[in-house]
Amino acid sequence: MTKLLGGLLFLACAVPALAQDAPVAPAPAPVEAPPAADQTPWKLAPFSATYEAWYKGKRAGDATLQVVHKDGNQWRLDLEIRGERGVASLLRLNIQQSTVFDVSGAANDQFRPLSQSTVRKAIFGDKEQTGRYDWHSNTALWEGKVDKDRRAPVPLQPGDMSSLLLDLAIMRDAKLGASMDYRVVDNGRARQYQYAVGAQTEIVPVGELSYDAMRIQRINSGDREQIFWVANGVPTPVRMLQRDDGEDAIDLRLIDYQGVQ
Repeated sequence: MTKLLGGLLFLACAVPALAQDAPVAPAPAPVEAPPAADQTPWKLAPFSATYEAWYKGKRAGDATLQVVHKDGNQWRLDLEIRGERGVASLLRLNIQQSTVFDVSGAANDQFRPLSQSTVRKAIFGDKEQTGRYDWHSNTALWEGKVDKDRRAPVPLQPGDMSSLLLDLAIMRDAKLGASMDYRVVDNGRARQYQYAVGAQTEIVPVGELSYDAMRIQRINSGDREQIFWVANGVPTPVRMLQRDDGEDAIDLRLIDYQGVQ
């Protein structure tokens, strides 16, 4: 469950070194559905979403993802994972992560991280980290329980993301057939994330609902696949799946979302 923080949503800590392209997971069985409507451009707006968290095919807890508007052009993105069953419950796992960011551009669609915080509480010890993105000196620095080789300032480049903020960028940029490339600076290091969007939408069952959604897969994650499904009109991925060596590992399934005033 701690790996839920990697990349969004798997969003935000330990992702292995980049390797060869990952194999494509099999598509779900076709389900009859009305034709997809024209894609509505995604816009940043406050929302709160709740996910069921599954681990290796078993229900393990819940996760909450929310976007909060602070002051002016500053926003905050929060992720909380609560282990309630199975392995997560035995480890008393609870993870909270936040990224404060600002927006720019004519449509307020350019996201720039300002700070990052992670709090992980588990039976084997708590872990807290904070990161600061200094865009005046173009460096990012992490403090707290950080590996010794990741305590040095990391040079920043225009367009850099935090791993948590990457989720919003994917929602913003996803278009059928698109390729997306991001540089993520988090936890004292910089990494490249490359994604490919399917040429057509596919039906994705999530609980009692089915969504006509775009499939977005990371193509440079090696044996650890990361797949997002994004549906038109829904502000957050309807499903996020991590597969290790071809087997389902971490699976977040949307059960509720709503706009927040």
